[in-house]
Amino acid sequence: MNVRSSRRLPTLRVAAGLMVLLVGALSSMPAVAATAPPQLQGKYTVLSEPSTHTPGKVKLIEFADFYCPHCHKFDEQAIPIIEKEFGDRVEVTLVGFPVIPGKLPTAFDMYEQAKIMGKGREMKRVLFRTIHKDGLHILDKVIRESLIKEVGLDPVAFEAGMASGKPARAVEDGRKWGLRVKVDHTPTVILDGNIKLESIDPDNVKTVIRSILEADAKR
Repeated sequence: MNVRSSRRLPTLRVAAGLMVLLVGALSSMPAVAATAPPQLQGKYTVLSEPSTHTPGKVKLIEFADFYCPHCHKFDEQAIPIIEKEFGDRVEVTLVGFPVIPGKLPTAFDMYEQAKIMGKGREMKRVLFRTIHKDGLHILDKVIRESLIKEVGLDPVAFEAGMASGKPARAVEDGRKWGLRVKVDHTPTVILDGNIKLESIDPDNVKTVIRSILEADAKR
């Protein structure tokens, strides 16, 4: 062995050690599913997003604008049908995605603050009713106080949360998420993080959800 070769040995050993560590780290990383099971039925598109699926439960994300009449109709008519069919096997969450021009973001911020305080579902229902049935689009402090009390929250604590900026940041995060998955109209429904429905007709939504749950049962 010459001197030049002996000098190379430490370098080669370090490189080999680093390669072993890298392979070990990669093999220990959890695999992220980016595709839907092949046996799904219904009309949908699989997105290049990680799956959030939990066996036996489907997470339904509804990208919606509180000022959109189609979103109001979907939430008032379709969601109850889906929840009646599947019960607690479906978890429904609305993500605010403003598309109607000229509207203040107050309703979206209120929804996010209510979610933080554990009353997102109740605030969603109240906001849709206030905007589409009561015809109130400007949610000033007096109207907000009435709605906050209706859902059972403390107005002072609620307004303090609104002023913190946290709800507005949550709305912006939701908007960025929607843009990333190419939401171009509301409502748009995504199941388990990466199954984008091509039709939000209740029959299609139920078909896809049912096939996800049936695939779970076969595993």
